[in-house]
Amino acid sequence: MKLLRVGTAGTERPALFDPEGVLRDLSGLVPDIDGALLADDVALGRVREAAESGELPVLDATGLRIGPPLARIGKIVCIGLNYHDHAREIGAEPPAEPVVFFKAADTVVGPHDTVLVPRRSVKTDWEVELAVVIGRTARYLGSAEEGLAHVAGYAVAHDVSEREFQIERGGTWDKGKNCETFNPLGPWLVTADEIADPQDLSLKLWVNGELKQDGTTGEQIFPVGEVVRYVSQFMTLYPGDVLNTGTPAGVAMGRPEPKPYLRAGDVVELEIAGLGRQRQEFKDA
Repeated sequence: MKLLRVGTAGTERPALFDPEGVLRDLSGLVPDIDGALLADDVALGRVREAAESGELPVLDATGLRIGPPLARIGKIVCIGLNYHDHAREIGAEPPAEPVVFFKAADTVVGPHDTVLVPRRSVKTDWEVELAVVIGRTARYLGSAEEGLAHVAGYAVAHDVSEREFQIERGGTWDKGKNCETFNPLGPWLVTADEIADPQDLSLKLWVNGELKQDGTTGEQIFPVGEVVRYVSQFMTLYPGDVLNTGTPAGVAMGRPEPKPYLRAGDVVELEIAGLGRQRQEFKDA
C-alpha cells in the first residue's frame, strides 16, 4: 500500500492511493498514519481490504498539500558513510561498523515543503536517502533477516546537511543535521510487502534540473536488514521510528572546488524507484 497524509501542516488527514492510483480518504477508518497503526496488523488488514474494495471516499488532489507520511515519529536514527561510492568520493575509508547519529523528529517536513538555508550557512548540502520505518519493536535482534521482518515500510528522505556545522564547528555531526526543515519525508510510506528487494532501488537527485546523484541501494555498505539489527543492539526501536540509511555519491561536499552548495532560490528534486518524488525550493531562514 501507498499510505500518505494530506492537508495543511498540523492538520493532515490519513489517505492512501488505491490499486488504481486513486487518492482515497482514510480518516473515517483510522485516526492517522503512525506507529500505532503500523504495529496493528488487524487495523492494517482493514485498511488493505477497504483499499481493495474501492469504497473509500475519493479525495480531490488538486491543490492538496502532501504532508509527511508518518505522524508522531519517535526518533530518527541516521547512518553515515553507508555507500561505497560516497565513501570513495570524499576520500573516506568504509567504516568497520555503521556510523550512527540522530535527527530530531521536528526536522521532518512534507516532501514539497520549503527548506530553509540556516543563517550563516555556507555549506548546505543535499542527500537523497532511503528511509526505513519500523513496524515492530526491535531489541537485540539476532540477524539481518530479523531486521527486515521488523520493517513496516519505506519512504524517500532528504537528509539535508550543513557541512560546516557538521564537521568544522567542534563536533558533533548533529549540529549540521538538525536545522529547521532538514528532513523532508515522503510523499508516501510504501509498505514493505511492495518492495521485493530494498537493496535494488535506484536513487536520483537533481539541483536546478541538473542530475547530481544517480545511485542504487546495492552500493550500501550495511544493507537495510543489517542496519536494523545493528542499531537494535544499542537502543530499542519502536513502531514509528525512522532510519535514514545513507546517501550515494554525488553530494556537493564530494565535488571539486568551488563546491556547489545550496543557496536560497535553488530547487532540489529527488526520487527513489517505487517510492515517489520530492521537490523543494530553498529559501533563507
